[in-house]
Amino acid sequence: MKLANPAPVGLFGFALTTLLLSLVNAGLLPAGAMFPVILPMAFAYGGTAQLLAGLFELVKGNTFGMVAFVSYGAFWWTFALLVKFFLGDIPAGDAGLAIGWYLIAWGLMTTVMWIGSFAGNKALIIVFTLLTPTFFLLGFGNLLGATGIVTIGGYVGLATAAAAFYLGAADVINEAHGKTILPVG
Repeated sequence: MKLANPAPVGLFGFALTTLLLSLVNAGLLPAGAMFPVILPMAFAYGGTAQLLAGLFELVKGNTFGMVAFVSYGAFWWTFALLVKFFLGDIPAGDAGLAIGWYLIAWGLMTTVMWIGSFAGNKALIIVFTLLTPTFFLLGFGNLLGATGIVTIGGYVGLATAAAAFYLGAADVINEAHGKTILPVG
C-alpha cells in the first residue's frame, strides 16, 4: 500500500501561519488586527496539521520530517498558548527577555534542523537557511528591545514562508503530474 506524502500539509501549515505572523513582525499589518486570525491558524493549521503530518512522516520512516513537523507544530501550539493565555503573566519589563530567549531556543533547535536539511533537496535547504536567521533575528530583536531587528526578522520570515510554500506546492504539483513541474534541486 502506497502512503500519501504528508509533507505538503506540514509545509503549507507552516508556510501560511508563518506568513501571517511575519506580516505583523515586518510591520505590514497591526498585531491587534491580526492576532485573532493568527492564533486560530496557529492552533489548527500551523500546530495540529503539522503535528499530524509529522506523525505520518514517522509512519513513513522519515525521522527528519517527523522531527521537523512535530517540533514546529509544537512551536505554533506554544506560541498560540503563550499569546492567548500566558503573555499577561509575564511582568512587562521581562516580556522582551522571556520572548527573546524563547525564540533563540527555537533558533538553536532550527540550527540542528538546518544542518540536517543538507541531506535533502535545495528547496528544503533554502527553507531552513531562511528559518534559522528568522528565529535569531526575532529572538535578539525582542531580547534587545530592537524593533528594527524584529522588522528585519519579519521580512526574512516572509521569505521563509514563500520558500516553504514553494516546496509544498512542488511536492503536490510534481506528484500530481508525475513529473517535475516545479524543480526542488
